Amino acid sequence: MKRVNLNELKDQGVSHNTAIRKKVMLQPGDIPHLTNFSQATFAPGQVAKAHAHSDMYEVFFVSAGSGTMAVNGMDQALLPGVCILVEPGDVHEVTNTGAEPLVLTYFGIT
Repeated sequence: MKRVNLNELKDQGVSHNTAIRKKVMLQPGDIPHLTNFSQATFAPGQVAKAHAHSDMYEVFFVSAGSGTMAVNGMDQALLPGVCILVEPGDVHEVTNTGAEPLVLTYFGIT
């Protein structure tokens, strides 16, 4: 059993833009094939530039705020309650287009 309190975790920069902050609740090794379980906060206007993972699925859940996620060139609206699955090889970019922080809870699986 592992218990983590999001409010007690230190934040760190996301790999695609270190100005975007995340808290990692589960890390590699905690669960087989799980790369992370994290929550990232994007300030208004912040962007995680387009990138792809060759061997990882990523699942994003919008906890708060609004923005867009371009997946393979197609914009997807990010609003609270939306969940998006990005498959290996999908090029994806996240942008906070709103006036409030965009909060994404996400995990990756290999």
